[in-house]
Amino acid sequence: MADDATEDGFGVSDTTNGTQSGTVNRRRFLAGGAAAAATFGLAGCSSVMGGGSGGGAESVTMLLTPGTPADARRRYKPVQNLINGEVDGVDVEMKVPQDYSAIRPALESEQAEIGMDDVTLISNPDLMDVYGTTVTGGSAFYFSVMLVNPDSEISERTDVEGKTWAFADRLSTSGSIFALYTLQEAGLNIGEAPKGPPEDFEGSWTDHDIALQKLGNGEADGATTWGGNGIPHIPEKYKSDFPDRVLDKSSFLDTLGTETPAFKPIWWSFPIPKQPMYARKSWDSEKKSAIGDALVSSDKETIQQYYPDDYNEEELPFTTLRDTSMETYQPVIKRMNAVGIDPAA
Repeated sequence: MADDATEDGFGVSDTTNGTQSGTVNRRRFLAGGAAAAATFGLAGCSSVMGGGSGGGAESVTMLLTPGTPADARRRYKPVQNLINGEVDGVDVEMKVPQDYSAIRPALESEQAEIGMDDVTLISNPDLMDVYGTTVTGGSAFYFSVMLVNPDSEISERTDVEGKTWAFADRLSTSGSIFALYTLQEAGLNIGEAPKGPPEDFEGSWTDHDIALQKLGNGEADGATTWGGNGIPHIPEKYKSDFPDRVLDKSSFLDTLGTETPAFKPIWWSFPIPKQPMYARKSWDSEKKSAIGDALVSSDKETIQQYYPDDYNEEELPFTTLRDTSMETYQPVIKRMNAVGIDPAA
């Protein structure tokens, strides 16, 4: 199974509380050094934001990663409960942006306080104070994976030529950028993708869940998503073909074969640093540091206390945060550049 580089030394310690040179202390926050990234298809903030709930507590809006709103809110409910339960005097409201390009305008216009995606962080790190990189199952990494139906003739990246492919959001690291980069490395002409149509295959861009639905419904020959979303659809029998890096660093292996329909993986990325959590720098409140302390101090036992009834632990987005730096996300910046999204523009 072909893939691109397998290096995974991004300046992030492999132990939950460890640090390496180049990281920042979790309480000092990160001051960035990259310029703004180009964005496109800018969504109006009014479609993302809503009013606060009041009641005397400070209202805090937390932007989740784009996707199916009900699913995203369900997954992050323990995180919302954790902050509300551990930090006095806050009322956290979760919002699901319609796409990644809507997140930065919402932060710049001070309609949100907290975000959690690497693309926005890379676009203007001076806009944020970074709490840390998310950790689940002891791992601060995840994977992009390309999936096909089990009986598909597609077995490697070059077979994507002439096929129809479903991607997540155009700016999704795992659901678009990394996949386009590896197809380009395999010799395919990606054309104007992700901003426009590719040349050597047909592409559609929606979100992670819909990309898999398109594959399952026969609307696409293959799909790209992130491991937490795709691994449950991979039967156990394919595990013997997984690269060692996936076996060593994925925190979702225990979900193999738990969802239908079944898909077959044809490519895995190298370990991608998980999403950062950050607060906008212009948010002048003592609650900002208190929330950061609650997040980095959390562990599995703590967050379990905030599960809603019948919560599916396999969906938990993270248990704690790990110190990070912009160096952690340099592989993402490299791939953004390679597919025509210039972080320095």
